[in-house]
Amino acid sequence: MIYLKSESDDANFNFALEKYAMDALDIADGYFIFWRTTPTLMVGRYQNTLQEINMPYAKAHNINIVRRITGGGTIYTDQNGWQFSFISKKPGESRIEFETYTQPILDVLLSLGVDAQRSGRNDLVIGGRKFSGNAQYMRKDLTLHHGSLLFDTDLEALVRALSVDDEKIISKGIQSVRQRVTNIAEHLQTKMTSLEFKEAMLGGLLKGMETYDLSQKDIEHVMEIKRTQFDTWEWNFGKNPKFNRTKEKRFAGGKLCVQAFVESGKIADIRFFGDFFAKEGIEEMAKKLVGCPYKEEDIKKALQDCGAQDYFYNITLEEILSCII
Repeated sequence: MIYLKSESDDANFNFALEKYAMDALDIADGYFIFWRTTPTLMVGRYQNTLQEINMPYAKAHNINIVRRITGGGTIYTDQNGWQFSFISKKPGESRIEFETYTQPILDVLLSLGVDAQRSGRNDLVIGGRKFSGNAQYMRKDLTLHHGSLLFDTDLEALVRALSVDDEKIISKGIQSVRQRVTNIAEHLQTKMTSLEFKEAMLGGLLKGMETYDLSQKDIEHVMEIKRTQFDTWEWNFGKNPKFNRTKEKRFAGGKLCVQAFVESGKIADIRFFGDFFAKEGIEEMAKKLVGCPYKEEDIKKALQDCGAQDYFYNITLEEILSCII
């Protein structure tokens, strides 16, 4: 594993850096990035941005909004939190798996006296309270795993940025979040600043790692990816077409919402939203359902034919079908 050094606190730049590493750098040994951001809302790959955030609050407080290439839910990050990214190549392996990438984080936290553990499908917790969410993107035999670390994040801003603009709901939300979420700083035996925490984490994580410093040419390529993808309105918001069929359910693999436009008894357009995890290509899979008669047996066959169940993590074909019909 090679430490890919990033000094940027621009989430868009760092997402572009991940993509650049996957597309242009030699992944044979894998890369690790440790980074932070200015106040930012990171929207999951398959989420409807405007339904997940409090846009008036985000605008008023100059909070950046960017869509990840990974699934999962929307998170709020700021300069008192940290993000970590692992990019690795595992020939012949194409399953979503979190433990390989979260265990090194847990090991270093334990060395700092923090009793952190895994919980649920993708969370890390301290005393049952969440401080880290994790997500993955898979392309053939290449895996991007990234996660967040709440160190001393502003939890009130987190709630307000994600909630509807209703003071009563926000007040209850803040109380609820403080019961369910925690900052790592509250559990350290020795108090430290955010930057001191970074150095402590890297001291444990980088043992034996070489460091790759970005060249000016690398930075230019990353900035081009940032400009053409992660800075664009089309990527971060996109057009929301009109639908006349919407069903939403929660499964072991996460929330799945299917919105379809049915015209003359056939699917004219269909989109999958939610905080689920999926392999690359779900948009192309959805296109294969266009033109299918809006009948259970026809849709089930179409889903089988395009291997729909292989795209979703821990969501079955029958569960996908139940969100369409």
